[in-house]
Amino acid sequence: MDNRPIGIFDSGLGGLTVFKALREVLPDEDFIYVGDTARVPYGNKSIKKVNEYSSQICSWLVNENCKIIVVACNTVSAIALKTLKENFPVPIIGVIESGVNRAISITKNHKFAVLGTVATIKSDEYGLQIKKQSSKSKVISLACPLFVPLVEEGLTKGDIPTQIIKMYLTDIKNLELDTIILGCTHYPLLKDLIQEFFGDKINLIDSGDAVGYEVKTFISDKNLKTNKKVGSFNCFVTDEPEAFDKHAKKFLKVKLVGTSHIELV
Repeated sequence: MDNRPIGIFDSGLGGLTVFKALREVLPDEDFIYVGDTARVPYGNKSIKKVNEYSSQICSWLVNENCKIIVVACNTVSAIALKTLKENFPVPIIGVIESGVNRAISITKNHKFAVLGTVATIKSDEYGLQIKKQSSKSKVISLACPLFVPLVEEGLTKGDIPTQIIKMYLTDIKNLELDTIILGCTHYPLLKDLIQEFFGDKINLIDSGDAVGYEVKTFISDKNLKTNKKVGSFNCFVTDEPEAFDKHAKKFLKVKLVGTSHIELV
């Protein structure tokens, strides 16, 4: 048994979708969440900066005695995960492999689209992992950089996000796709609008849901489960906590108590 907390981090609000999925399958565990809201989004940052920022967060979570770190950020998972695993002494799990596994298991025609940040799409990590598992697959990768600021500003319904979705996705709407991976943890907050745009013929994959099963299995296999009866949740952000709390409660239905500000170096 191991009563140390599980660490989760993202560039901002979106990683709370991963937390919700983890809490559903691991209700007894303690969680510590870090949202780097002062530097969101990561998707338009250089590889050097993404590595620098994610290393700072991992250092902070290790100092908080986390037993495992979940990278709830597709950009970091795509371009910094290998370096983080090499440099830190705790297990670190990203979201991309889990999303790919789910997509492969559900597709009927092996024709995929991946929606992500500029950095995630440029890395082509989703495409590489999909084709590694299924060489016959066809993958279209599409950067949607305005989706993250929409979510961070709470614009998840109405004309503005609807028009931006149309702007990005019209060119792929009539292709013979059957599975679309939401390759950023912010994007599930636009899931209803994206589903409405494509219709029921498209399966939308939320990698947050998929990573919950992977983390639960890993903790069980490595004898890292807690013996507590009720888990706790502590949230930390690098910018103003009040706006973060407001959006978390309104759009994710996650009630946060006492979100704290931290400085990362």
